[in-house]
Amino acid sequence: MTAAQTNSALAEHINAFREHFDTVILPMWMGRGFNDALGLPFESLDAATGTPLPVERYRAMACARQLYVYAGAPGAAASAHADRLFASLRRVFRDETHGGWHYSVDAQGRPLDASQDLYTHAFIVFACAAYFRRSRNADARKLLLATAENIEARFRGGDGLYLAALSPDGRQPLRGPAQNPMMHLTEAYLAAAQVAEPALFATRLRGLAQAMTQSFVSAPTQCIAEMPLGTAGNRIEPGHQFEWLSLVRESAEVFDGLDLVESLPRGVHWARAHGVDGGGVLAALDERGAVLDDTRRIWAQTEYLRVLAVLDDRPALAEALAVFRGRFLHDGGWYECLDGGGEVTRADMPSTSPYHLATCLAALPVVV
Repeated sequence: MTAAQTNSALAEHINAFREHFDTVILPMWMGRGFNDALGLPFESLDAATGTPLPVERYRAMACARQLYVYAGAPGAAASAHADRLFASLRRVFRDETHGGWHYSVDAQGRPLDASQDLYTHAFIVFACAAYFRRSRNADARKLLLATAENIEARFRGGDGLYLAALSPDGRQPLRGPAQNPMMHLTEAYLAAAQVAEPALFATRLRGLAQAMTQSFVSAPTQCIAEMPLGTAGNRIEPGHQFEWLSLVRESAEVFDGLDLVESLPRGVHWARAHGVDGGGVLAALDERGAVLDDTRRIWAQTEYLRVLAVLDDRPALAEALAVFRGRFLHDGGWYECLDGGGEVTRADMPSTSPYHLATCLAALPVVV
C-alpha cells in the first residue's frame, strides 16, 4: 500500500470512529446512561439494548471519567452536562468528615465504600483539570489542588511510591503500591500541570517516574509490571506499556533524561512482539511472553491505537483501526471484552470506557 493509500484508509477509519463517538456514545451517556434523579451516570448499560443494568453502586471514579469526556466534547449540551457532573461529583462523593473522596455510594446515593483510593483521587485531579480548562470554574482548580495535596500527604511513601488504598480516615494502609493507580496519577499530574503549579507537578512527576523504574521495570522485558518486582503472581499488561509511552512522549520535556524514557520504548517493542496478534491486544503476559490472559479488552485496543499515533506508525495504525472498528464497535455502542476468537465475553458497556475512547481520539492524527 502506498503512503497515499495508507493516508486515505487512515482518514476513513478515523472519521468513522469519531462520528460513532459523537453520534452514538456521547448522546447515550447524556440520555439512557444518565440517572437524572441522582445526577450520576449509571455504572453500566446492556450492550444489546443500551438500557441501564440493575444498580448496585455508583463510583466517584466513573463520574470523574465521564466529567473528563464531556469537558472535552463539543457543544453547549456537552458543556451543560459537564457542569452537572462536576456538581454531582462534589455533592455525592466528597468526604466532608475526613477529607478526600468516597470510593462509591449505593443506589440511593449514600456512602457505600468510604475507603480512600488512589486511583479514584487521581481521576478527580484529572477530571478537574479538564473541566477547569473548559469552564474556567475556579472551584475546579481549587479542588484539583486540594486533592493533589491530600494525595501527597496521605498516599505518598518515603520511597517515592504511592499506596493504592487507605482506610476511610486515611490513617491505615489497605493496599500497597501498584502500577495502575500510579500511572493514572502520572496522567493526572500531567493534566494538572497545564492549569496550575507546573514546576511543582513536574518535580513530583520526575520523582514518581524514577521510583517506578526502580521498583516496577522488569529487566528481561523492560516493561512496567503490574506489581512491585518480586511479587508472587506478577504480570505484564501490554496495554499499560502503550499507555505509559503515550503519556511520557506527549510530555517529553517533563521526563527528559530519566531512565524511564530509555526503558519504555524497549518495553513497547516487547509488548508489540508478544502481546498483539491479528485479534488485537492481549490482556496479560508473564516475563517470558507466555499468555496469562488472552481477553481482548477495549481499553487495551484504544491504548495500542494511541501509541501507534504517538509513534506515527501510520501503516500499523490504519491496520489496527480496521481491526478495532470491525471487532469492537457496533451500531449501538461497543463490545467491552472479546476472547481470542472474537466472541463477546462481557455483555455490558461500562460508563468508564468512553474515557478510553476519548483519549484515543484525541491522539489520532488529522489526516488530509
